[in-house]
Amino acid sequence: MRLFFCFLLFLSFSFHSYSQANLLNARVPQDVGEMNEQQKKANNREPLEYGYVDDRDVIWSKTVWEVIDLDERINFPYYYPIDTTSLAPDRRSLFHVLKMNIEKKNIKEVYAGPYFREKLTPDEIAESLIYIDTTDIAIEEFNSSGVWLDEFIFKYPVTPKYIRQYLIKGTWYFDKRLGELKYRLLGLSPVAVNPRRIREFESNPTCCGDDAVPLFWVWFPDARESLNKNKVFNSKNSSQPITYDHMLNSRRFNSLIYKEENVYQDREIKDYISDDALRMLLESERIKSVIRDFEQDMWNN
Repeated sequence: MRLFFCFLLFLSFSFHSYSQANLLNARVPQDVGEMNEQQKKANNREPLEYGYVDDRDVIWSKTVWEVIDLDERINFPYYYPIDTTSLAPDRRSLFHVLKMNIEKKNIKEVYAGPYFREKLTPDEIAESLIYIDTTDIAIEEFNSSGVWLDEFIFKYPVTPKYIRQYLIKGTWYFDKRLGELKYRLLGLSPVAVNPRRIREFESNPTCCGDDAVPLFWVWFPDARESLNKNKVFNSKNSSQPITYDHMLNSRRFNSLIYKEENVYQDREIKDYISDDALRMLLESERIKSVIRDFEQDMWNN
């Protein structure tokens, strides 16, 4: 009991160190965020290391792909703020954190797909973060003269407001040594508005979620350190923010399974259940039940 209390005390102090340091003692706005020497020593910004898992201890596993819809209120912390110019420097959306750390080369493992085989170069990543909107006038001119008119071609940098969803890939596994079902997040992908519908989205932000496009896939273990240095706004207690690494590892979001590994080349649910949203939702829940019930069945047999 005493050890548990000390652990809670340590967590409380650690989370407090992530909040706006020196806020109540600041003489001028520039003093906010300045930590004293004791706070700097206690402010551990290293992500909590995963324990080693021996392959022989994994007696069952299932890899699933899920979609986090940013239109759902519970997932808002991953979407907002979309405009950071007037907010504190530690208030950033998840996409902004990923983009900035990729550009700074803090996150290096960026791939084209969820199987992490084709690694993207910095130039390819930069191209995926720029939308080019070719107007009808530019297309007509090119068809007639073979020349693109730059004044009718618009380039949009992909900003947080264009992100509609996140795709995540992870593995559920049963560790026989610990005797429990655990989850390991492997990768995530920001999904943005289709470039062809940018102008439609600008006039109607509620549209364009049905054909959104994944930008890239980030190998999550490589991004943990960067995500652990950025905090998520806590609407219930602004003095106790938590990090994106903690949010994602503790699965503090609502998601829907859209694919599981299977013998049919990992086909998606929509590939074998089409034009029936209710049945697709029920199939997703069925897969969740299979995973959730496995741990209980281990002790009932």
